[in-house]
Amino acid sequence: MNHPVIPLAQDLISRPSVTPADEGCQALMAKRLEKLGFTIESMIFEDTTNMWARRGTEGPVFCFAGHTDVVPTGDIAQWHTPPFDPVIIDGYLHGRGAADMKGSLAAMITATESFISDNPNHKGSIAFLITSDEEGPFINGTTRVIDTLEARNEKITWALVGEPSSTNKLGDIVKNGRRGSLTGNLVVKGIQGHVAYPHLADNPIHRVSPALAELSQMTWDNGNEFFPPTSFQIANINGGTGASNVIPGDVKLMFNFRYSTEVTADELVKRVLNILDAHGLDYGINWVYNGLPFLTDKGPLLDATKQAIVKVTGYETEPQTTGGTSDGRFIAPTGAEVIELGPVNATIHKINECVKVDDLIKLSDCYQQILTNLLSEEA
Repeated sequence: MNHPVIPLAQDLISRPSVTPADEGCQALMAKRLEKLGFTIESMIFEDTTNMWARRGTEGPVFCFAGHTDVVPTGDIAQWHTPPFDPVIIDGYLHGRGAADMKGSLAAMITATESFISDNPNHKGSIAFLITSDEEGPFINGTTRVIDTLEARNEKITWALVGEPSSTNKLGDIVKNGRRGSLTGNLVVKGIQGHVAYPHLADNPIHRVSPALAELSQMTWDNGNEFFPPTSFQIANINGGTGASNVIPGDVKLMFNFRYSTEVTADELVKRVLNILDAHGLDYGINWVYNGLPFLTDKGPLLDATKQAIVKVTGYETEPQTTGGTSDGRFIAPTGAEVIELGPVNATIHKINECVKVDDLIKLSDCYQQILTNLLSEEA
């Protein structure tokens, strides 16, 4: 309980930083980092607050990446304790953001403090890339910071994203890649009319159904040793006036691909359009490219992470690429190795979000050991 990661996590959780608000979280982190010799750069884009902090001018550059924003609390009445009043109950720290991801942010800071205390003349550079827009539209956050860094040729060598990667116990899973995400917003046009006179109308729901059946049954690829097969899922369908006697004039659909490195977004777009055209549909479609797939295979970062987890926890970790997207998708295309390591994700985005106190202490230790493996004076 005396570990510095706990009071820092509580301080961060107490700030109601619902996307895109930061509520002073980054200033709190910056104050701690300035004392360690970091140069702090605030990057504000539209409604989003971002921080780029760096200690050192040489490579390699190890970067902690994360976000201070949290999702809305939902019905506060359903929480056992106020979501922004962090408390410890039976060994668990409760509060919105405890697991996603203010606990990780606190662990990053305390790990860095301990590492620099032991290694004041460490190799390379340590950096922090922190945003307040990861849970929201993600258009003015990490991606804008990366654009700025790329424009001045400032490169990240290794990035550790503090997303809650663990499943059953701390460190049992690390994410060494993520699937790509591609969304299609489809409008299929018909002719509105009376259901009693279908010959005078053209039902777009009937028209699109065979195409949807084909899309949902299609094998897009077989995946590979790192990625499961590409998945196509219909997320929303809306059509009709609400009346039982009216054939709708159009139907709107939203679908999403989570795709592997075995196929490109352009290939998916082409195959979808071919199917829609083959069914003779009158349609319009808009595509949203949410992120490219990325993979960090064998290399210094993954090796250092595996070794750190074994040393701190006593057991091996398993690299996986499952789950949703993360801001790692904006960092990986620059050529950086990217790993995600954070707390158990069982309560993220839920009522009564919490994280085990002991896990935050071990997470800080893991982060410090990763720094030691990569940047210590003896590394």
